[in-house]
Amino acid sequence: MAPLKTVLVDDEPLALQLLQSLLDDIPEIEVIATCRNGREALNAVATHLPDLLFLDIQMPGMNGFDVIGRLQGDIIPQVIFATAYDHYAVEAFDVNAVDYVLKPMEPERLALAVDRARARLQQQAQQNSHNQADEKGRLLSSLTAHSPQSSEKRITTDTPRKLAIKDGGRIVLANQSDIEWIDAAGDYMCVHTNGETHIMRSTLKELQQQLCPKTFKRVHRSTLVNLNYIHEIQVLTKGEYLLTLKSSEKVKVSRNYRQPIKEYLEQNQTAAAV
Repeated sequence: MAPLKTVLVDDEPLALQLLQSLLDDIPEIEVIATCRNGREALNAVATHLPDLLFLDIQMPGMNGFDVIGRLQGDIIPQVIFATAYDHYAVEAFDVNAVDYVLKPMEPERLALAVDRARARLQQQAQQNSHNQADEKGRLLSSLTAHSPQSSEKRITTDTPRKLAIKDGGRIVLANQSDIEWIDAAGDYMCVHTNGETHIMRSTLKELQQQLCPKTFKRVHRSTLVNLNYIHEIQVLTKGEYLLTLKSSEKVKVSRNYRQPIKEYLEQNQTAAAV
């Protein structure tokens, strides 16, 4: 297995330097970025797509748990919390962290945490392989069972101007034009609008049916984007894109969902040339 692409996050320069020095002695680790705050961490994860994230908890502005909450769906790397405080351990494992290492860190303890991360990644790779095989089988069965005359339920374009979001004990009526992007977190949707994130219980498919299909495009199996908020499009390898939104959020476009963005880019290039 190739070395784990790793990002380090700590607001203390000496702690960051020490952690990198210790990891340099572990051949299974390749440090690809170091970050001093949560915003840098989010950008590094979106840009580099690391396998592993060493994350401090107490940082100014955005703490370690805030970073985890802002990461998108299936690009969330394995997380090892590295902190001087032991009272966050329960909360750390609630967000499915691989390990929780206390400062000052010992080389043996750090190596054990890396081994656990590698084991979990191998397990996930095996599970993904099984899931892909099952999905291919279901698709073939569906194509065989349905006649050419069968049709899918069409998404209505007669959508309401507002989206009702039941968020805890309140219902927020959000203007669709204010919604920048939406990402899935398990059985819940994170709706990002006007600098806030609202949580609602729904599937991405159900939510997409309530939104204007001309404005909101699915760019990933777990992400919808409002085209009006795209500020920059970066072309990546393997036919993928990386979007920078007006709020500076970065959203990856997977190869299977790149067509809407490709068409949007071509339309804007044509308009600019006229």
